[in-house]
Amino acid sequence: MLKALAALFLTLGLTGPAFAQYVDPAVTGAALADETPVDAETNIGDRAATGGAPTLEDILRRQQGLSVDDSDRRANTGFDSDVPASGVLGPSGTASDSDQWRALRFDTADVTTVNNGPAAKTLIQDGGMVWLEARDGPLPFWGAVILLGSLALLVIFYVLRGKMRMDHPPTGRRVERFKAIERFGHWLLATSFVVLGVTGLLSLFGRKVFIPIFGHDSFAAVAAASKWVHDNISWAFMLALVMIFFMWVLNNIPDKTDLKWLARGGGMFGGGHPPAKKFNAGQKLIFWAVIVFGGTISLSGLSLLFPFELNLFAKTFGFINDTGVLGWVGLPALPADLAPQEEMALAQIWHAAMALILTAIIFFHIYLGTVGMEGAFDAMGKGDVDEEWAREHHNLWLEKVRQETPEKITEGRA
Repeated sequence: MLKALAALFLTLGLTGPAFAQYVDPAVTGAALADETPVDAETNIGDRAATGGAPTLEDILRRQQGLSVDDSDRRANTGFDSDVPASGVLGPSGTASDSDQWRALRFDTADVTTVNNGPAAKTLIQDGGMVWLEARDGPLPFWGAVILLGSLALLVIFYVLRGKMRMDHPPTGRRVERFKAIERFGHWLLATSFVVLGVTGLLSLFGRKVFIPIFGHDSFAAVAAASKWVHDNISWAFMLALVMIFFMWVLNNIPDKTDLKWLARGGGMFGGGHPPAKKFNAGQKLIFWAVIVFGGTISLSGLSLLFPFELNLFAKTFGFINDTGVLGWVGLPALPADLAPQEEMALAQIWHAAMALILTAIIFFHIYLGTVGMEGAFDAMGKGDVDEEWAREHHNLWLEKVRQETPEKITEGRA
């Protein structure tokens, strides 16, 4: 009996502090909602009561994905004195165990590693959870919405509108549209982008789609091969991107004719095709989308190909913060102090998101260049187009060809 009573008192004694620290969730939720200070005994809103340790408010805010002010903890790492610490983790002197672990947590500890790589000394960082949540949550979900949604729109448009036919029969005379080097650059960009898109989608959706159908072992082999192909084909994409930029940038500078083309929806409104030069407004939009999105995809891809060497986000975030734009619209400052691993995580998320958007845009380009418009494929497939097609779609360009290089108009195959 005495042993049972002793055990009961011991149990109550051990669990007592836990009961003493209980906080009503309703009170806590209200405190977090309106940020009203709460009694220090609850350890909410008063870091002095914890000696600098995380408060209950900190823990609850972190669980809800809200920002947490940890500046006091970053400053309290015990390395602000010239007196050296002693012991394995500095249990005496100026740095205690808690100080040392805070220094490790915030990447300020003086550590020595065998590997001297850029990220070798970052032993603790919490950016991985942000990456994992984005990688397994909104990124694949919205990626699927963007890709499947754009394909659905194209199917609906084709059913309602059908193939866009020429207004008049072809003349049989051919007009040179693109030289061989231009078509080479285009098809190099197109084929490399398709390969990169397929291998990238395998990486993003493979675990959710491929594994349930074919199993883990099959996916492991496919994923390894996809990574190798993706990394190496990327160089062809970047080369082609540079080629088409220098070959076509002068013909893709916007001008007033583009406003008229857009106002008439490329000929869908107002009757007949609006005037256009070598590239109409729609093609110019595609061109600049490819250059801008392809450029940022390439830049983030280089950051991933050479880990920890090309850090893109911390300096960019710092620059944006310095402009004060975020404050004008009531948004919090962006994190400008990122661990090397966080830089890589953000690069991967950005790389995938921009690639998904560009893929949806390219779907529209492929549609118009194949089944969507009669005679359009000839431009890149053969290098020349029928004179009537050129007159209907790019009449200003055709007139320029007739005046400056009439030899480009020949009697050819229909």
